[in-house]
Amino acid sequence: MASVRLRLRLSALGRWWQVGATPERLLIAPQDIRTADPTVATDIYSGVFVFSGQVVEAGGRSPFEIVPVPSQEWAAALHGFGWLRHLRASDSPLSRSNARALVDDWMRASAHLPRIAWRPDVVARRILSWLSQSPLILEGCDRAFYHRFMRALARQMRLMRASLEDTEDGLPRLQAATALVAAAISIAGQERHVRSALKTLDLELERQFLPDGGHVSRNPAAILEALIELLPIRQAISARGVSPSPVLMSSIDRMMPMIRFFRHGDGSFARFNGVGVTPRGMVATVMAHDDSFGTAPSNASYSGYQRLDGAGTVVLMDTGVPPPTAISASAHAGCLSFELSSGQNLIVVNCGAPASHRSEWRAAARTTAAHSTLVVNDASSVRFLAGDAQRWLGPLIVDGPASVEVQREDGSDHVAVSGSHDGYRARFGVVHERAVALSTDGRRVTGIDRLRAVEGGAARAERYAIRFHLHPTVRASLSAEGDSVVITCPDGETWLFTAIGATIALEESIFFAGLQGVRRTEQIVLAGSIEADLETGWRFDRQGTGRPAARRPAAPAPQGAPQAE
Repeated sequence: MASVRLRLRLSALGRWWQVGATPERLLIAPQDIRTADPTVATDIYSGVFVFSGQVVEAGGRSPFEIVPVPSQEWAAALHGFGWLRHLRASDSPLSRSNARALVDDWMRASAHLPRIAWRPDVVARRILSWLSQSPLILEGCDRAFYHRFMRALARQMRLMRASLEDTEDGLPRLQAATALVAAAISIAGQERHVRSALKTLDLELERQFLPDGGHVSRNPAAILEALIELLPIRQAISARGVSPSPVLMSSIDRMMPMIRFFRHGDGSFARFNGVGVTPRGMVATVMAHDDSFGTAPSNASYSGYQRLDGAGTVVLMDTGVPPPTAISASAHAGCLSFELSSGQNLIVVNCGAPASHRSEWRAAARTTAAHSTLVVNDASSVRFLAGDAQRWLGPLIVDGPASVEVQREDGSDHVAVSGSHDGYRARFGVVHERAVALSTDGRRVTGIDRLRAVEGGAARAERYAIRFHLHPTVRASLSAEGDSVVITCPDGETWLFTAIGATIALEESIFFAGLQGVRRTEQIVLAGSIEADLETGWRFDRQGTGRPAARRPAAPAPQGAPQAE
């Protein structure tokens, strides 16, 4: 129905219905605080457009005439105009002229643009980009261009208001609400829309952000994406003499600590539920707006995550159920997976989300096997929509853990988290339990994985595999006896992995979230047959002096984990 309504709005009748008065002028231009690269302006001037990892050379044509486009992601980025910030960063008359010419090309071609140019989230991105980059676009323009620009902007505002309910749930709808606020406060004559736009934004913030500041999609990167839009809007609202709502202020205040929560020592985000390459410049920009300067919180129970921190060693663990089905298209099957870092060194990771548009890589990255956790019968702990239903509705999660029981213990010499999930109960009649403990001196991580048999199960649980995916920058070597793995970090720091109750193997893996794209890596695998209730213990120990750390008592190993020598 949403696509039918969009076609109607883009028809001749729909365009007639959207006709209204053209606003006279812009009052303010909200900031765009995303990082910008002035060298990209040179590429754009040369007709080279690089979006979503794909390069297109226009060859003297308007980029809006290119057919076919390499991917929908590339087209969405092109028509969203977020790239205008790079032209502004170059700060030259040539860039201003180029920006104005490209916007004019788009306006002249607007009646014949592909449908993706009018997808609500793309329209919202374009409104925000045109408003924030209006000084670049309008400086030195003639009256006729200014009038065409304002008329095109007004039409898109009216389309956005009519399309809000049809916008994809989650961040796209939040961005649409943000665009409506930005337009209402930036354009003259829109005062009557300010209150309703602010109310719409408040409703989306209340609906999408949890009490601990996490996003309902459970994607840590969603918090960053939201803040990069909301911080300039808060500033623009105040600049117009309007008081930001308590909902907006409290939402931002809750989100800020969660940026610290999900960061490893190297500044990257933990790769849970759709996180790929961390845009570190964007993180630094957002952190510059953080007035609290506090430590990272440790317990994000509403979001379904736990953080264990000991003397610079960090363990981040997924302890939540899948997000609501409607916003689960990017969510992963990583319940009870964890990541481990030591200072600047990433050691154990999840495979992460690829930047590539290749659907087979995206599907592989979402499986439980692509996460550092236990897998039963090579099956994921959730069920993804498949076949014709997926083509119509998207790769949604339609079944998975309904309950994740979590306990946390903050002791004098260790921090421990234990959890269990029932994602395999209906299919295989087992419940996965995991306990992880980190010593306060950061030198030891101990863990135990159990499979507990329960009634039911459509099939028998026959085999298991506990996977520990290693970051591509570390080197791993299996001992001659096959009873341990030595992990060497780039700075020379070494860790020793040992386990009991299972055979240790070192196998190939793949890291999807590499800065230069997909990378080969390795994984430690504990695998075997399931004869009865399974119990396997494992341990990571930092060797030698390595990174300086205070000498404190080690964490007690969970029952069944390897004991100290």
